[in-house]
Amino acid sequence: MPVAHKCAPTKSYKGIAASYAAPMLDTLAHRWRRLRGSDRYAECLRVLLALGGAAGWCFGTGRINEVVSILLGVIACALAETEDHWRNRITTLLLTLACFAVSAFAVQWLFPHPLLFGIGLPVSTFLLVMLGAASERYATVAGATLLLAVYTMIGADQANTGPWWHQPLLLLEGAAWYGALSLLWSVLAPQQAVRLSLARLFDALADYLEGKAALFTPVHGVDREALQWSLAMQNERVVEALNDTRLMLVDRIGARRPRGTTATRLQTYFLAQDIHERISSAHYPYDALSEALFHSDVLFRCEHMLRLEAKTCRLRADALRFRTPTQVNASSEAAIADLRGALAALHDLPQPPAAHLLRALDALIRNIAAIQQSLAGNTPIETPDSPQERLLQNPGPQSFGDAWDRIRLQLTARSFRFRHALRLSLALLVGYAVLHAVHPKHGYWILLTTLLVCQPSYGATRVRLLQRVAGTVIGLVLGWATLKLVPFGPGQMPLIVISGVVFFAARLRKYTTATAAITLFVVLCFNQVGSGYDVMWPRLLDTLIGTAIAALAMRLILPDWQGRRFDDVLADMVRSDAHYLTQIMRQYVDGRRDDLDYRIARRDAHNANATLSAVLANMLREPGRHRRGTETLLRFLSAAHTLLGQLSALGANREAIASPASRDAVTRAGSTVVDALAQLGDALARGMTAQTVTDDTALLEPLATHAHDDTERLVLGQLAQVLAQRDRLAELATVLNAP
Repeated sequence: MPVAHKCAPTKSYKGIAASYAAPMLDTLAHRWRRLRGSDRYAECLRVLLALGGAAGWCFGTGRINEVVSILLGVIACALAETEDHWRNRITTLLLTLACFAVSAFAVQWLFPHPLLFGIGLPVSTFLLVMLGAASERYATVAGATLLLAVYTMIGADQANTGPWWHQPLLLLEGAAWYGALSLLWSVLAPQQAVRLSLARLFDALADYLEGKAALFTPVHGVDREALQWSLAMQNERVVEALNDTRLMLVDRIGARRPRGTTATRLQTYFLAQDIHERISSAHYPYDALSEALFHSDVLFRCEHMLRLEAKTCRLRADALRFRTPTQVNASSEAAIADLRGALAALHDLPQPPAAHLLRALDALIRNIAAIQQSLAGNTPIETPDSPQERLLQNPGPQSFGDAWDRIRLQLTARSFRFRHALRLSLALLVGYAVLHAVHPKHGYWILLTTLLVCQPSYGATRVRLLQRVAGTVIGLVLGWATLKLVPFGPGQMPLIVISGVVFFAARLRKYTTATAAITLFVVLCFNQVGSGYDVMWPRLLDTLIGTAIAALAMRLILPDWQGRRFDDVLADMVRSDAHYLTQIMRQYVDGRRDDLDYRIARRDAHNANATLSAVLANMLREPGRHRRGTETLLRFLSAAHTLLGQLSALGANREAIASPASRDAVTRAGSTVVDALAQLGDALARGMTAQTVTDDTALLEPLATHAHDDTERLVLGQLAQVLAQRDRLAELATVLNAP
């Protein structure tokens, strides 16, 4: 008995420990799984291997004095990296190393000659920024080349011995090491970037679905205009994710016929495109729906169904990230059946809602059901029969002549890229003069700060300025604490590598954290070849000077206030909508087909709407005298997004109309609306007051009443809504342009 008495508590303690350990292990396993599925994981792991390998090699061979330049070369090449297929990555890597070599050797050669350096710095900056007009790939490489040029200045500022070409070779050595590692990674995991991009896309679609669901809440006092503005911001993120995924697919498909895994990814992309068009649809004004169906549960069921579809999108995103089978939300089938039952109950009421409202509600629920079937895999994605039609449009230049034409078109003072190139060039020239006047030693941090803070728009520059200063202060405090706690140089190498990895993990979403990490990285790196304390005050002072120069440049040198380009952006949006509608109306005659022309028109319309959203967001960050009425701007964005939703509803329901009389009526009405949108676009481009077209709207409404079939009624009613929304945009544009 005594033995048993003693053993019982022991078993109990083990059981308690196990009960605590199991959830903890599950949590750790879940976090590790989420980390591996993160879109930043692959890049951070490559940076970890590159920085760790370079640091270990420098210590192992006794070349500790070279570690700073080699690590800076690694970082510059990592910043120049684009998610290309390994075949194209070879070309991009060679181009990157060639640009790096020219930049590094030119800086090193001109470094002892301040006058020549002062001439070459703004000229090369202008040329590199303008090179980015050719494509995003060139823009990324050009930005990293400018960064490497400043790194070369910093290295040359520190080096007192060795031949003149030694520092550039060290930078290129680090860049080549990371480039080789990145190329090997691309060979071993060619589809990883596409998978993660598609996962981001479905996460963005889930956010958009949840934002859309909020519009269906039948509660009094809901500010649906504010919800529409928020939805437009979410749509911008979806469009960005669609564009990123398309670029990766284009890079991997090229001119070949997609096969195997690539073909599967392409089908998934087409699925996301179709779902996006359906989610974007607006079949009837939401306030009117809420008012008319306030005592029915149909809108609650619509909201519930959209939230279930958002959950399914997240499950698909997780399946792509973790390479697991796609899970289907089992409750969706029952929810869609309940929704159809609620609609049938409305039809069976003794006094049902108006016929036009029921038609819109029928189309809305068919659309929601189509999204559910697509996500469940019950509906095959319609792809064009022709192999050429299945291809994606390649946005990159197809020849050197094409690249030059793109650059040449930007060589005008109206171009935001030209203005940014000139502004940044002059800002760096001023920074170079200031560093010689203040303190030549360590002064090149001024140029680095100016380069990184000076952004194309005022709002982005202001945000980056505050983040840069805050991050620098935090990083210097961490650096000081680290030097106190870990004064031994080799013992700091793991912290150097970790801070470099943190910088890449945070640089796209948490720039303050990224700046703090890279500041700690710099302090510890320079402590390996001298004293880290010596760079602290210069780093802080130069950061303040650099941010001040960037802020003054943005205010004084060709300031690119968003209000100046607002009319052009708005005109492009309306014209893109008109072209999108033209492609939609063709398919009510010829039948539904997601051919290349239709997909391009749809993408252009969404891109133009996303551009408008970005311009308005930037405008709201600008000083009051350069900003138009805030409330009107938000209403305008809401109206523009509603217009795109009405067009998307026409696109989601497109099908060939059998009756010749109905087909002719729809074609004529579509031409009327296209002409009205084109007229609005032309008026906005010329800065003229746009005329309303209420007569045309009044003409379409009776046509819809006397239509021959339900499809014709639905299309004509939707076109009448488009015209009304077009007039709403014209009125808001008049208010914005009023003196």
